Amino acid sequence: MRPGPFTWRPAGHPRPASKPPIGADVSITRGTATARSTIVTGVLIGIGVAGTLDEVVLHQLLDWHHFFDPSTRGAPLDEHARMVGLLSDGLFHLVSTAVLVLGLLRLARTRRPPARRLWGAILAGAGGFNLYDATVQHKLLRLHQVRRGTADLLPYDLAFGGLALAVLLAGVWLLRTSRD
Repeated sequence: MRPGPFTWRPAGHPRPASKPPIGADVSITRGTATARSTIVTGVLIGIGVAGTLDEVVLHQLLDWHHFFDPSTRGAPLDEHARMVGLLSDGLFHLVSTAVLVLGLLRLARTRRPPARRLWGAILAGAGGFNLYDATVQHKLLRLHQVRRGTADLLPYDLAFGGLALAVLLAGVWLLRTSRD
């Protein structure tokens, strides 16, 4: 059993240290932890925003694809394929919204995070998520393509992947040049 603050100790037995000793240099540790926390928070927000925008714009408004689109693998685009697509879209939307809310809750608990670092992490998260989507989900796993039913996917793949890479690099640049 771990001794509590009011546990009897023999004379001369030191109390466990819960804080660093007075005068100890903890600025590096606290600064690194704060920076890491800001980056994690920003990446979560970026992933959540990118996933939500992808879902709303590409899946719902434009109806270009679903999260899992059986027609990508040659199946006919029938009622069953649409139902599978809608179900996978709903699950994807729940997850991306949960990640966004988690990031926003972490942000609400943070005292004025450095803006440049936060925006860099948000852009890196969004760009990284979309680059993962463009390479792994579109090409390796073939869950869906950027736009269903198009004869030439290359322009869509290049635009989607190129934009994702640009956003990721902008985020990394902001992170590397942040001095706060």
